[in-house]
Amino acid sequence: MSKRVFLKTIGCQMNVYDSERMLSTLQDLGYESVSSAEAADLIIINTCAIRAKAEQKLYSFIGRLADLKQKKPAIRIGIAGCVAQQEGKALLQKAPCVDFVFGTHAIGRLDEIVRSVETGAERILDTAMNGIPNDDFRYVHRLNADSLVTRFVTIMTGCDNYCAYCVVPYVRGRETSREPGRIIEEIRLLVEHGVREITLLGQNVNSYGNKERYCSFAELLRRIASIEGLSRMRFTTSHPKDLSEELIEAFSELPKLAHHIHLPVQAGSDVVLKRMNRKYSRSAYLDKVGRLRKLCPDIAITTDIIVGFPGETESQFQETLSLMQEVGYDAVFAFQYSDRPDTPSSVFPNKIDGAVKAERLSRVLELQKSMTMKKHQALIGSLQEVLVEGLSRRTVLADPSVTQWTGRSSGNHIVHFSVPNSEAPKDLTGTLRPVRITRSFSHSLWGEPEEGA
Repeated sequence: MSKRVFLKTIGCQMNVYDSERMLSTLQDLGYESVSSAEAADLIIINTCAIRAKAEQKLYSFIGRLADLKQKKPAIRIGIAGCVAQQEGKALLQKAPCVDFVFGTHAIGRLDEIVRSVETGAERILDTAMNGIPNDDFRYVHRLNADSLVTRFVTIMTGCDNYCAYCVVPYVRGRETSREPGRIIEEIRLLVEHGVREITLLGQNVNSYGNKERYCSFAELLRRIASIEGLSRMRFTTSHPKDLSEELIEAFSELPKLAHHIHLPVQAGSDVVLKRMNRKYSRSAYLDKVGRLRKLCPDIAITTDIIVGFPGETESQFQETLSLMQEVGYDAVFAFQYSDRPDTPSSVFPNKIDGAVKAERLSRVLELQKSMTMKKHQALIGSLQEVLVEGLSRRTVLADPSVTQWTGRSSGNHIVHFSVPNSEAPKDLTGTLRPVRITRSFSHSLWGEPEEGA
């Protein structure tokens, strides 16, 4: 009888990537993945510490697992990821039901940890930050072929920027880049398994290879673009201070590079940006946006915004709203500021009242909602190259004679379209289809494939 594991992932794309590696290691140990904690012999939660809300999700889930363990004492429970790295021994003390805690650099030691747990070892703590994380891609051979269209690939971990509000350098460690040959080898293997689009991951991909004296990030993109069978590539996250002219030019030089960049601004006020230790000004940020749009006029730009940073005045918040309007973002991911352990801003004075933060967040979201709708409406009539990800879950047309598909444009817009069953009996998943946009919605677009496409 096989052993069963339930792995819950909380947080960013990098956690998704790490979880795939964990599952691969566990499959080598005889575990099969199940979809519920109740059905598992082993439970692992891969955690995120970037915001208080993600950490609260963890403790809420642990409370549920404590009840489950009382009913099934043989279940083994592990906590991985950023909260595990951050809390360490304290997490074992707070959660008696947890059997092992392992940090962001211990994924490669997971097999040893689980074997020890299986043989009845005492509770285990492994938060040593040594070794090069995320350089094992055995996971590729076990990916489900039915879902192989897009995949994440971590190219670097950690961060050296030390933004005042951010816990990443403390839980992911200092910036470390993977060797370019290993990255390309992994992507080639993914393409052989049917992947057509990859998203390169790092806390700050713009500084890839600087410390190790590898190639520049733009050069890495050029090498990846030469991989036969790869249709498209993306990357995230891109720190504005390190956005080079070489990388900006790559958007006009590399056809496979998606016309989309996530460029987190966080705030529109120079005073707030300085307190955040972001190391760029509003004008410098806008200059780079202008260069991107000059060389790639249709580029979609998205961003992150933090509202209610300690000391943020109403007039400073208004500068964020005005910057949003000046840039004209395609989408914004906005959050209320929350104190994170060990960060400089956690001890800053003049904390903003929760009600004020909530009200400011609402204003950001409302402004962006109207801007996104205008952006989507402006795309009506345009021809978008869509990478088909599979059948559409959104039924726009109640017509049994057509099949509805979904995918993403180069600008990262979700696009739905239909094809008459008589014309397209085959599976379109993984293909690039030119689609003429005919309708717009708040979170997606609808179109019709060009005749003969």
